[in-house]
Amino acid sequence: RIFVLGIGFFTLCFLMTSLGGQFSAKRPGDSPFTIRTEVMGALESRGVLRRMSDMLEMLMKRMDILARLENSTDFHKGEEARFPLDRFQPAAGLMERIQAIAQNVSDIAVKVDQILRNSLLNGKGMEGRRDQCEVPRDPKYPDCAGKVEWMRARWTSDPCYAFFGVDGTECSFLIYLSEVEWFCPPLSWRNHTVAVPSPPPPPRAQAAFRRDLARLLELIGTGKESLSFMKKRIRHLAQQWLRAARRLEQRLAGRQRDQKQILVHIGFLTEESGDVFSPRVLKGGPLGEMVQWADILAALFMLGHSLRVTVSLKELQSHLGVPPGRGNCPLTSPLPFDLIYTDYHGLQQMKQHMGLSFKKYTCRVRVIDTFGTEPAYNHEEYATLRGYRTNWGYWNLQPSQFMTMFPHTPDNSFMGFVSEELNQTEKQLIKANKVSSMAVVYGKEASIWKGKEKFLAILNKYMEIHGTVYYETQRPPEVPAFVKNHGLLPQHEFQQLLRKAKLFIGFGFPYEGPAPLEAIANGCVFLQARFNPPHSSLNHEFFRGKPTSREAS
Repeated sequence: RIFVLGIGFFTLCFLMTSLGGQFSAKRPGDSPFTIRTEVMGALESRGVLRRMSDMLEMLMKRMDILARLENSTDFHKGEEARFPLDRFQPAAGLMERIQAIAQNVSDIAVKVDQILRNSLLNGKGMEGRRDQCEVPRDPKYPDCAGKVEWMRARWTSDPCYAFFGVDGTECSFLIYLSEVEWFCPPLSWRNHTVAVPSPPPPPRAQAAFRRDLARLLELIGTGKESLSFMKKRIRHLAQQWLRAARRLEQRLAGRQRDQKQILVHIGFLTEESGDVFSPRVLKGGPLGEMVQWADILAALFMLGHSLRVTVSLKELQSHLGVPPGRGNCPLTSPLPFDLIYTDYHGLQQMKQHMGLSFKKYTCRVRVIDTFGTEPAYNHEEYATLRGYRTNWGYWNLQPSQFMTMFPHTPDNSFMGFVSEELNQTEKQLIKANKVSSMAVVYGKEASIWKGKEKFLAILNKYMEIHGTVYYETQRPPEVPAFVKNHGLLPQHEFQQLLRKAKLFIGFGFPYEGPAPLEAIANGCVFLQARFNPPHSSLNHEFFRGKPTSREAS
């Protein structure tokens, strides 16, 4: 009997050890014979439980055979008198435990089998449903069928479709076109939350005039000479901005103003647009656009609005919530900005990366447009039919969304820029120090001076001519020898030069900019060349492609 018990016990231990990978770790307090199974994959779990049940059943049969053999031997009869019967009661208990384990495992196998069958049936039903989606024929969604056809052919053309769950099945197309875009009706078998009236939005934060520009300088950032120039201008005019804010605050007399969330994206300074301006800031390049952007930033900030400033495409995508891919999908969330100030370069970048969201949110865009955009060039259909289509037009915006540097047309909005304000004492000082025979030429690049020597020679008979032409080591040959060239001057030194001069001379180009108004504010007379015939997009390369028929005469 001891031999039989030993065989049974070690066989059970071997069984449990050999199936150790299928059992979970024994917890403290578990019986040595407690078995806890972990449900794995569908077919794998079912097979493991069946093997466990079969092996336990086989063990019971073998122990039963051994017990009968042992009971039939003479050894058992002879020894029965020597050993009390209760010494072998554990054998019966062991058999009961093995039977209980076998029954328990068998019950678990049945239950798991039922669960897996139900899961498999549900999975097949869902898979069948996903594979059996039909394109709805709903007159309210006339473009649905065409969009599904497009998705069949091109859904792999942009990773953003996979980002939104498109996997090549008809149902994934319809889910995307009904829930991410809006070309197809919602699918009836999809979970749709019943629309619950949303609570009224909390009151918006109120805008308060600011007293310090330090935070704005941080928002503008670093890394480009153009940004450094803009920050220098803001610092230079800081006290005047503060005085202007106090005056406006007194005029408004406590009027409540909502604080707006505003994104300022200066597209022409991004690397993707080429950024030809930043490298030329310290070499006499045009600064008019940067003057205007610096003043726009200062004005919005002083008015108390919340700003985000970007000069890179990656930052723009991050702030807008652009999904990964090539820009064919809508934004991942509603646009978090009330207004976006940008330029034509930024407008093009937004269109390329916002997908359908671009049309949805175009009303929030304000385009800083130096020369203006006339309605004939802005309206896409009209521009195409009448020959007004250009690289910079046909955006179909409201004409008032274009904001110009000068008030060229009443169709656009006039944004302007800031001209330095002089107090009465400064005006008297300038008047006293004026040199009546001194002139300053409008033009910091040597190429502008080419061919102007005869004109300057005549003027030089009556006035001393000064220039601010950039050069590195040698005097530019385009600048006549009788001109006193100061080189490229910092803004405050240039202002001092204008305060002494009587005349500010233009060669016709640049056509316009902040410098002439600054000269006039400092007591100069501005003399600009005229063109006959006037320059326009019809006869001059500079204006060609610009969305305006304005003539510079």
